[in-house]
Amino acid sequence: MKDLLPILLLVSLSLAGTIKPANRASLGPIGTSSPNILVGGTVQNDAPPLSSFFKDLKGPQVSLQWMVGFICCASREGTAAGPFPYESSLDGYVPTQLDWRASFSEHGGGFDGHKATAFDTQTVTVRYFQGNSSMTAHLVPGSPYMTFQYKSATPLLTTLNGGIESLNGKALSGGNTVSDRGTKFTVIDTKGTTYLIYSDRSIKLTAKAENNNQGTLSAGGKFTGILRLVMLRDPNHQALLDAHSTVYPVSVSQCYSISGDSGTVTFKWQTKGTGDLLMLTWPHHREVLQSPHSPGPSSLNYLTLKGWMYPTLGNTWRLTYKLSAITWNAPRDVDPSCKESVVNGLKYEVDQLDPSKAPAPNEFYYWGGTLAAKSRLALIADHVGSKDLIEPVIKYLKASFDGWFSATNKALPAYETTWGGVISKEGATNVWVDYGNGYFNDHHFHYGYFLHIAAVIAKYDPSWLAQHREYVTFFARDIINPSSDDPFFPITRCLDWFAGHSWASGIANGAGSRDQESVGEAVNGYYGAMLWATVALDQEHANFARLLVAMEQHAARVYWHLYPSAGKDDPTNPYPEAEFRDLITVGNVMDWQTGAWLFWGAEKVQIAAIQILPVTPVNEVMYDAEWVNNVFSYTMPELTSASYADSWKSVIYAAYSNANPQEAAAWSANLSDWGSGNTYMNELYFISTRPNQNGQPICAASGKYIVSAANGGQLSASSNSSNDADIFSSVYVPNAGTLQLAKNNQYVTADQSGAYSLSAARAIADTWERFIIRQKIGESQGVYSIKAASNGKYVRVVGDGTLVNDGAVENDATGFRLIKA
Repeated sequence: MKDLLPILLLVSLSLAGTIKPANRASLGPIGTSSPNILVGGTVQNDAPPLSSFFKDLKGPQVSLQWMVGFICCASREGTAAGPFPYESSLDGYVPTQLDWRASFSEHGGGFDGHKATAFDTQTVTVRYFQGNSSMTAHLVPGSPYMTFQYKSATPLLTTLNGGIESLNGKALSGGNTVSDRGTKFTVIDTKGTTYLIYSDRSIKLTAKAENNNQGTLSAGGKFTGILRLVMLRDPNHQALLDAHSTVYPVSVSQCYSISGDSGTVTFKWQTKGTGDLLMLTWPHHREVLQSPHSPGPSSLNYLTLKGWMYPTLGNTWRLTYKLSAITWNAPRDVDPSCKESVVNGLKYEVDQLDPSKAPAPNEFYYWGGTLAAKSRLALIADHVGSKDLIEPVIKYLKASFDGWFSATNKALPAYETTWGGVISKEGATNVWVDYGNGYFNDHHFHYGYFLHIAAVIAKYDPSWLAQHREYVTFFARDIINPSSDDPFFPITRCLDWFAGHSWASGIANGAGSRDQESVGEAVNGYYGAMLWATVALDQEHANFARLLVAMEQHAARVYWHLYPSAGKDDPTNPYPEAEFRDLITVGNVMDWQTGAWLFWGAEKVQIAAIQILPVTPVNEVMYDAEWVNNVFSYTMPELTSASYADSWKSVIYAAYSNANPQEAAAWSANLSDWGSGNTYMNELYFISTRPNQNGQPICAASGKYIVSAANGGQLSASSNSSNDADIFSSVYVPNAGTLQLAKNNQYVTADQSGAYSLSAARAIADTWERFIIRQKIGESQGVYSIKAASNGKYVRVVGDGTLVNDGAVENDATGFRLIKA
């Protein structure tokens, strides 16, 4: 006989479910048309959901949340979650631990002997059956109890993390059995953990101590009724658990409402039994839960990876989020001190866009990040009044984007029929294509960029919108569908409504543990969808996307941002360990572990930046002052080192500007690379539109004379007279400039090694001939540092007076004044 249902009471794989056919939201579907016009046609993933699990149910269009382990492919084992009471630790690693397994003696262990009988946006009901005997498990995230409904079956509960020491105070020893009859049982295992078992009618249970590591509880015969199992952490918790053991949740419905800049999600659990429903809240719930009826935290609590869960009573929750009013651009104009630089930089970057060289869309992720950054140029041009620069950007975007409509394109969007979603056709059977897009990994990351680009094109080209509205909308339906009335897509594919944030994991690797590294890109997924809904759909669905943005940003602040100042016992602090909070930023939130690390990088700037990017106007809400100040200080050793990429530094400076725009502008002015998902212009625009509390200009204006050797070569600081000084002209390039010696028309060059003196010896200006010249921090107005783009090192005057680019930090740089000739 095979036991069936692992119960995780100390550690769980908590995700959260969705979908059919139970409860519909108050908002109708975005659309119901078939995605048969996608150029990739239809395709089947090679890891389809298990049809036996959905026998007799409509669907499946299933979101990839906590129940996916039941549903997917070869894993064939579902892990159900109780109240998720497991602890976080400094290293962020917590191995899963199974405490009990529930089944019934009649079951033969066959996999086909279980199926879902109902599921919705959070819960799943699973029935295990053999002949006329069955056990139904009501699996509801947030319930402190595990609830099992038996029908003509003999309950069998097996301990998995220690043997049984006693049943109702009757001690066991190896191989012995003790029995008791009643409606409530107290079980203590050999690890000293106490569990309570409630029955809705009298039942006889026999405890057997198999050994010190395992024991069993079995009924004396077939039973029809309810058993509930809960862990008792503290004897003082028993009164509350006893009082509410007679009512249990079986499903949940949810609806959404928007009023101005306020959005409310309502959860309503359907229950059986009598009394007030007892549920548990996480920190993010407690920040937004309206008028809760909550007993004191000391009456019941469990420490989990998301902090302490505390009790609340009632079967209806109303969670109200503050919505941002930001859409296309920043809510403030460009600071006057930055306006000229913004206009010049905008023109320069737009001039570089050649539609004939626009990239072919051969994958979603990198293409999307790059093109979305370019699309912001049109919006910035609109904001600053450079209307003539909008059309060149739109032509460039269309030249690239239109590849998605071509059957000859390398990456073909196709409709995957077994899970219900848009994927890269090539990735349907190859998990390595586009980060597992074909296995539904990262869809909100990928399609947020996609929809942002499409929205910008549509905003300025109504005819393009009219032609492609339905096609592009399939991508929006893939990630923000609000309704079970859409027959082709699940409700909010990535969002876990109870956890309060999205998961990036799809069904790769047997639909293993849920995780999300880049919460910034999760926000961007819903932001891109909001922009598309604003221009192409309707206000109701745009507001729904605003709500999703607000939820994800709220979760970012609660679970990804770490605050050393938070109190250990603060009910909204998910991480009581001070050492963990000192790490400032969580890199990866998973369903079974959380830590300040990434799958692909270990640098502090990487861990922080991936939670910040992409830099868009809507994210000023997420860049709160305390956190960005902490990030800036924590990453300072890497920000001041040339060994770390400017692309990561750029987004940290941008976020930092939300609290300190002047200082951020000075640091940002030293950058020479912004990566593929950001641009000089986007960086400067964001910094120049920040809240400016002190009212000072954000972009501040702004010895020996420099002479060259007789042959126009090596430069040195060696003249005491301006009459002997050489004259140089400068030409603007983004965030930098070139220096051309007037007497020989040669450009100043800086060797990449930093081992040689600067010289005016190049006929053509390339990377080695670019310099970042900025007001030197800490010096008087008009004193500049010069940084060579060739190696990111600062120019300094060495002992013999020559200029060498080998300064590691700005403090090493010599200060220079620029005097008009």
